[in-house]
Amino acid sequence: MCTQLLRAIAVVIALCMSPTVVAEEAAPSALDDFKLGGYLSAGLNAHPGGKTDGAFNEVGLILSWENESRFRFLSELDVERPLTLNENGTGSGLDTHLGMSRLYLERIYVDYNLSDKLNLRAGRFLTPAGRWNLGHAAPLVWTTSRPLATGNQLFPVGTNGLMLYGALPLKDSESEALEYNFFVGLSKDQHTDKKDILYDDIKGARFVLSGKVNWGLSLLEFRESSLNSPSIRMLGVDFLVQHNGWEWSGEATQRYYSNDSDGGSGAYLQGVAPIAHQWFAVARVETFKSPVTGSSERLVLGTAWRMTPRHVFKVEYIAGDNERTESPKGLLASFAILF
Repeated sequence: MCTQLLRAIAVVIALCMSPTVVAEEAAPSALDDFKLGGYLSAGLNAHPGGKTDGAFNEVGLILSWENESRFRFLSELDVERPLTLNENGTGSGLDTHLGMSRLYLERIYVDYNLSDKLNLRAGRFLTPAGRWNLGHAAPLVWTTSRPLATGNQLFPVGTNGLMLYGALPLKDSESEALEYNFFVGLSKDQHTDKKDILYDDIKGARFVLSGKVNWGLSLLEFRESSLNSPSIRMLGVDFLVQHNGWEWSGEATQRYYSNDSDGGSGAYLQGVAPIAHQWFAVARVETFKSPVTGSSERLVLGTAWRMTPRHVFKVEYIAGDNERTESPKGLLASFAILF
């Protein structure tokens, strides 16, 4: 009875506000435009020394809202390694880690469409620095491991602030466009893990020329959140080519301190080749140099089975120099789901 009364009131109000009497149901609730999705991944790592460990690597929950208005909302809450197996190499078995320290607010922002070529974003968003950082969720990438040159050791992976972005179609071409991002950080980075570097005073721009070959250019300036940290300027270039299941991609990044001294660098080159029945061969070479942790080179050889667009199984072997926490070695296998 209460529901019927509310519907009747809504219809009366709608009829009073409309110049034309139309017999229709009350307008759908704004809550109907919310969508909940996400992804999860789990994997094992057999290290060169004989130790084997595993984990639910991450669970990401994505809540979005969009209708015919100019506004759009998106948030992503990640739970990092909520379940681990033999994490410390002690044979202690299965451990759960569900405390607040494992929760990470990856993204939360509101978009406003200013025109067909210009949008405004406010909140926390992935820093437009290179290609991998903008699409690094486990079901979207070819390998379990992330290239060292695309992580927190070189630049802030997330920014709390404002961003203007859009795309300008190029003349005489329906498939080519110039995509652009201009962004600035307005608040300090959030603390995510003791090993993560925190950054302040973030600002930059990214440009992508899309077509048969996608070329990207990233320009950033920021500083680490430690006392008396100098300003850092960063230049990054990237590319992506896709054709008949084949894919080539790569990124190269160079940092400079405000006194023009070397602030670290990194690069990777990755190739993907179709085999059969949605199996793909993957190979990647990497180089990374940090003023703090030193240099590292890695070779990644593996395969990925994209059984469906939302399910992927990956196996890879990582060779290179000494193993570190941020640079695993050995045999890795993982399974990821997008839901």
